[in-house]
Amino acid sequence: MTGTDRAPDEIDPEGVPRKVLFVAGAGRSGTSTLSGILSLLGMHVPKPEVAADASNPKGFGEPQWAVELHDRLLAEAGVQVSDSRPSAWFETGRIATREPARIRVADWLEGHFAEHPELVVKDPRLSWFLGLWRVAAIRTGATPVFATMLRPPAEVVGSKQKYYQNKLGSAHLAASWLNMLLHTERATRDSIAGVDPHAGGGRVFVRYADLLDDWVKTTMALGHALDVQSVIHTRSDQIREVHRFIDPSLRRVTGSLDDLALPPRLHELTAETWEQLNLLADEGGDTPAAHQTFDQLREAYTSLYEESEAISKSSVVAARIAQARESAAAAQDRAHERSISDLVPHEVRAKIPPSVRKGVRKALGRTRDQQ
Repeated sequence: MTGTDRAPDEIDPEGVPRKVLFVAGAGRSGTSTLSGILSLLGMHVPKPEVAADASNPKGFGEPQWAVELHDRLLAEAGVQVSDSRPSAWFETGRIATREPARIRVADWLEGHFAEHPELVVKDPRLSWFLGLWRVAAIRTGATPVFATMLRPPAEVVGSKQKYYQNKLGSAHLAASWLNMLLHTERATRDSIAGVDPHAGGGRVFVRYADLLDDWVKTTMALGHALDVQSVIHTRSDQIREVHRFIDPSLRRVTGSLDDLALPPRLHELTAETWEQLNLLADEGGDTPAAHQTFDQLREAYTSLYEESEAISKSSVVAARIAQARESAAAAQDRAHERSISDLVPHEVRAKIPPSVRKGVRKALGRTRDQQ
């Protein structure tokens, strides 16, 4: 590439086919970094974007609209962002097939194609609804393509614990990583070039470490594999922008799987899945034999989860009882406080200075809206 290379919008925007690149994978795996790179190289991240914060000072590179949509759909499905239940995929899949949702997403995409023919959609919640987005993209005449970010599971777990104050424990987070990656692999498999022309125009798996070590080589390989014109025809000034954007210190959490002290079978499945995912990132590694291995891993994880669920019923029941007791105790306390307040006539309470009333409420552990 030289300084004479021109971006697609400078060549002929009408001549660039519509494409949506979906950046999938677990949160804290480098999805924001990839989305940021693609945006700087000329692809369009629909605005407004989620604002940067301390956990992602370089920005998230994700559309606020998509995040809010996914939050609503996940709440409706009763699914967490980091859900370790294999059955959760059925719940989100059921919602993703609804026609009103498909129409709404397609209309949203259509509006943003006025800005640029190649869009980037990224959100850690995205994998739960890949089928919804694939159908919506195709309805707009766009080709859906997929990039799944790969980061060592121990680093993903550590990053979530550090920046999200996740208190559910390493075993849960490792299991949710397994659940997310195994089902994302399956959900994007039909998009492999030549498998199903109606399912998408290809998929790639990108190691986060490769992106930080040599983003030019890694991103250009992605661009050619998925035929992304913004990347293939990027300009030298855009490349300089990305060089300023990339910072090796972005990989702020490291660690090994041994550090997580996982149950033996979960450790074994996590390690094997990570090893197999790395093979997908290698040239020529996305093969039918690999797919068969992932099917076996997914079945093994489902069996492990069902076994664990079957023997932990007492813990679930005990947690529900404890929660019910806490709710009942809190309700009783509120009723007691109200009864004390009711003993004082209204005309007397009205004569008490506001500062004194505030002090009484504070002493009782009450706020204004609890009265």
